[in-house]
Amino acid sequence: MENLKEKITVKTTVNKPINEVWKSWTLPKNIVNWTFASIDWHSPEAENDLKIGGKFRTRMEAKDGSMGFDFEGKYTNVELHKIIEYVLEDGREVLISFEDLNENTLITETFDPETVNSLEMQKDGWQAILNNFKKYTESL
Repeated sequence: MENLKEKITVKTTVNKPINEVWKSWTLPKNIVNWTFASIDWHSPEAENDLKIGGKFRTRMEAKDGSMGFDFEGKYTNVELHKIIEYVLEDGREVLISFEDLNENTLITETFDPETVNSLEMQKDGWQAILNNFKKYTESL
C-alpha cells in the first residue's frame, strides 16, 4: 500500500456568481481558454463528460510545439455548483469545492501530488492555472 502523501491545496475567489463560475469551469468551450500555467502554453482541445463515471481530457501544449500532454481522469463525485471529485489517470485524487459567496465564488482545489516535481512547483503550477481561470471568468 502506498504511503499517505501530503495533499496540496490552492484557492481563489472569483468575482462572479456561482452559476457563471460553474459554466466556465465545466464547458469545453471555456476550459480551453484557461487550462495552462503560463502564457507560452495553451489548451487546443478539451472534452468533458461531467457525471459520476464520466471522463474528461484537456490537451495542454507548449505554443512552440516542443511538448504537450493530455490531462485526463474520471469523475467520482459531481454535485452541481458544489463539488467535483475525480481520479487522474495515475490514480491521484482531486477534490474541487465551489462555495457561493453571493456574487462571488470561492474555489478550493485539493489534490494528491505527483512524485516527479517538488510540492512547491506543483502548488505554484496549479495556482497559476486557477489564477488564469479567475482572470478568464471575470473577463466574461
